[in-house]
Amino acid sequence: MFSFPLSDDAVLILRTASITDAYHQLVTANQERLARWEPWAVKPQAISETRAFLEASARSWLDGSELPVAIAVREDGQWHLAGAAGLRINGYTRSGEVGYWIDGGHEGRGLITMTVAALLDQAFGPLGIDRVTLHTDPANERSRAVARRLGFVEEATLRQATAFPDERRDEVVYGIMAGEWRGVMSSGP
Repeated sequence: MFSFPLSDDAVLILRTASITDAYHQLVTANQERLARWEPWAVKPQAISETRAFLEASARSWLDGSELPVAIAVREDGQWHLAGAAGLRINGYTRSGEVGYWIDGGHEGRGLITMTVAALLDQAFGPLGIDRVTLHTDPANERSRAVARRLGFVEEATLRQATAFPDERRDEVVYGIMAGEWRGVMSSGP
């Protein structure tokens, strides 16, 4: 199985159906918190929906349109899931879009920053992508801080771009180019 170490106690693994039970438990535990920012989290998911999502993620990895990962951490000698991230890839435009979420108990530990940095290394290295975007709610200060910390440039606010069941919300778009990432990495994120 694919794994990418982030640190001695954190690793990225592929997001596939093999982690359905643990992933479903993590999403369920964070559903209310995630629903604040993510339309997909507004309604609790059945385990069959989680499995179908993870199966689709694996297919997207195999066809080269996504790098879907889960974040695993070692605590008390055991590995546990702590969040997820992904890089959606458009080979035609050599561009990508990164997204992520983290368990509430693991916020503030740098896991998302390390994960997005690892995805950008893959995007701008082996995958040959020229540009990556990051979309977030304007009120999500933690997500905006990740973008700024990693050298993304705020490019636009898309008016009412995100559809929630009862409302539409604006979305802030950040972007980073391959050459900018090399500059960030030479000075350290």
